[in-house]
Amino acid sequence: MTFRIKPAMLKIAAAAWLLGATAAMADTTLEFTQWWEPELPAGSLRKIMDDFEAANPGIKVTLVSGPYATTRDQISVGAATGTLSDVVGLDGAWVNNLNAQGALADMNPMMDASKFDKAQVADIIKVDGKAVMFPVASFVYPVFVNLDLAAQAGVTKLPSTRAEFLEAAKKMTHADKNQYGWVLPLSLQTPSGVQNDMMSWVWASGQSMMANGKPALEGKPVVDMLTFVKSLNDAGTISPGIATKTEQEKVEEFVNDRVGMMIDSLAHVNLIRKRNPKLNFDLIPVPVVEGYTGKRGLPYASWGIGISAASKHQEEAWKLVQYLMSEKVNAKLVSLANAFPGNVNAKPDFVTSDKAFAKAFEIFKTGYLANEFTGLPVAEDLMTQFDVQAQKMLAGEQSPEQAATAAQKGWMAKF
Repeated sequence: MTFRIKPAMLKIAAAAWLLGATAAMADTTLEFTQWWEPELPAGSLRKIMDDFEAANPGIKVTLVSGPYATTRDQISVGAATGTLSDVVGLDGAWVNNLNAQGALADMNPMMDASKFDKAQVADIIKVDGKAVMFPVASFVYPVFVNLDLAAQAGVTKLPSTRAEFLEAAKKMTHADKNQYGWVLPLSLQTPSGVQNDMMSWVWASGQSMMANGKPALEGKPVVDMLTFVKSLNDAGTISPGIATKTEQEKVEEFVNDRVGMMIDSLAHVNLIRKRNPKLNFDLIPVPVVEGYTGKRGLPYASWGIGISAASKHQEEAWKLVQYLMSEKVNAKLVSLANAFPGNVNAKPDFVTSDKAFAKAFEIFKTGYLANEFTGLPVAEDLMTQFDVQAQKMLAGEQSPEQAATAAQKGWMAKF
């Protein structure tokens, strides 16, 4: 039997095809460059993008993913050439330089136009008054305590103040057994120990290393911190090799029962458990100065997000940013990442299923995120300069005051 296609049917089919083609042509495709996808369970970030596309017909998202270092270089090139992706994953240490190149859009007008509730986000990173980044997922740095070493040393109460920390560190130090109370990594190759292991003591007590947007390293908060770190070193409580020790080596010493306490990323909890399943540890906030009763600053690193100033699709890009910062989506993303939320109302799944993460979440909720290196010019350079002066102090070559003055002089040259 021969089937004849009527002209009317052809017209209908052609119209349908044209309508579909027009709709396809009307789709906006956002490019989203980040290093998160390789660090998340396979397919999970793509699934979140698929859900976003379903909720926002006409917008498609292409993920441009790679390792952290590769992404950093790619974003740097994109900023210099005006080819930055519509939406970009950001490290807070990058934003000042990117802003100086005019590469990042100011999200303040977008927040105002959409009546975005700023109170729902944990932090808004600003440079020159411009809102250039939201932390989507944050990895806080509490103090890890080896409970078995603490018990053996007679430490019955975990430290809450600097004085208590010093006493606990002294009790947990047995140099003859190669056991020490604390560990401080100040390798110049990776100077983040200045941020994570030193300045965290300043922020914990609600203090600052800055004043009116300028370095204030000669002020009491930083000098007192240096004096405190020096007292730990003078008492012999810090494991040897400070000047060359990296964060990875710090974690290895804790895993192998060689140090009783360390400041470290919550992201390492699962690594520590894998390396030493029998290790009995707890998490506490970074101890504070005597008499401080306010909220504690929590040192952190984050997966940040921003929008390219060169993007022709900033309205659609802002929709994606809002989506990732919304309560339910943000909770889902940080649950996958074992991180803390950028939306203060989001509650990750792991806080009800894992004791250590639940404890850390309580610390997170009662404090505030603090990392003053975020947004500073050449942040790693600043850390390196401070690192050099701290090492000289710990070697007995200068006082805490002299170290602070020398670091202040170097920092001011960068501002």
